[in-house]
Amino acid sequence: MEAVKRWKAGWGYPTTLLCIYGFFSTVKPLEPFLIPYLTGPDKNLTVEQVTNEIFPVWTYSYLAVMVPVFLLTDWLRYKPVVVFQCINLFVTTAMLLWLQGVAAMQAMQFVYAVVTASEVAYFSYIYSIVDLKHFRKATSYCRSVQLLGYTMGSVLGQLLVSFNLMSYNNILVLNLVLISIALVTSLFLPMPQRSMFFHRSQERHKTGNVEEMDAQELPEALGRGDMCAGDGEMFPEGPVRARSCSQVLIQLWRDFLQCYSTRELLYWSVWWALATCGYNQTTNYVQVLWQHVEPSQNFTVYNGGVEAVSNLFAAATAYGIGFTEVDWAQWGELALGSFSGLGAAALFTMTFTASIWACYAGYIVFKCLYMLLITIAMFQIATDVSMERYALIFGANNFGALVLQTIITSVVVDGRGLGLGIIPQFTIYGSYFSAIAVIFFLRGVYMIMRMRQSHRESITAEEQPPSLKDSDTGPEQRL
Repeated sequence: MEAVKRWKAGWGYPTTLLCIYGFFSTVKPLEPFLIPYLTGPDKNLTVEQVTNEIFPVWTYSYLAVMVPVFLLTDWLRYKPVVVFQCINLFVTTAMLLWLQGVAAMQAMQFVYAVVTASEVAYFSYIYSIVDLKHFRKATSYCRSVQLLGYTMGSVLGQLLVSFNLMSYNNILVLNLVLISIALVTSLFLPMPQRSMFFHRSQERHKTGNVEEMDAQELPEALGRGDMCAGDGEMFPEGPVRARSCSQVLIQLWRDFLQCYSTRELLYWSVWWALATCGYNQTTNYVQVLWQHVEPSQNFTVYNGGVEAVSNLFAAATAYGIGFTEVDWAQWGELALGSFSGLGAAALFTMTFTASIWACYAGYIVFKCLYMLLITIAMFQIATDVSMERYALIFGANNFGALVLQTIITSVVVDGRGLGLGIIPQFTIYGSYFSAIAVIFFLRGVYMIMRMRQSHRESITAEEQPPSLKDSDTGPEQRL
């Protein structure tokens, strides 16, 4: 009993519960087959209704609830929002299973937007409950089980559909059972006493930053795309000072201005927002593209396998970048431009190919490239900022991406805008990434040339004879 009590009092207990929650809440076997389900006999919707009327609601709703949920998550100290997220995920799945019609599916998309916005509570909870010395391991475990859950969900869905073991409706019932397990688990999570902004310990001291991680720790913390992998701050046991909303907002605004006054951080953040916007648009509508390339139902059964493979390859790519010895401060922007160009080529291949296999391959390449670059961007930004500021930058960059995504959705996708078909949409997405590639490639070349010029000038100054150096000095200075 003593061992159990010690385990429950330590960091292992909340981390285990959070891992169980993260796994069962992300196993979604129907997700790779959502378009065939909505456009099939179960829901009997058209592709145009799904693309131009239903899916845009998620983007608009996410933008509307993102900031309030972010602040509410910190104010309520995370656990209530984790439980609330799981309840909304259950409601989303139930609405998808039992309701019919465009209006009902639009309401379902709104509820799912609340689920997506509440995702911030998952990793923020770790920050509030786990000491810094265990934080990297806990974050790594929780992120890993999420990736495992997504992959297992895709594989499970692939098997159930390929072997005709369950109908789409029965798969949703199975998903409700899995979510119920996650919901029960979330109720046992310990309630945190502190948070990043509203409930902060009065005494804090900083510890090292990301640069102090060794080759084994770095990929665990950042290589897998962890949200909170910047500077850590230890919160000793002590009184927690509650702060008013106005105090928090003022401090956030000051931190925002100070963070983005750094030019290098600003450029990385601009790429983050631009690329994340394009990535989200691509992943949101890629199933519609697959169905267009291969309209027969024979090939929709491979969607789950493709998602599973892309998740595994993307995780491996992001993990491996932690072991590379590259000066990203010098070569990073050139890498952003070059790999963004490859991503654009993958999108154009997906758009104009007549082969579903080439379309699948292009999607895997595109996803791996994005995960590679977003990991580099996270590392560069997290290196020199505190935990609170990294969380702020993370939220601000994703909010900027969501604003751009809302604009693109309202103009390009929404039926009240242009309401374009899927091929013109992906042509725009490919062109969008091409523009990103050109901008950052040119800036990367400029930065390298400038650095080399500075290096040559410094070498010339060092090799200059002392007599010449003295001749450049005024008589007053020589005296």
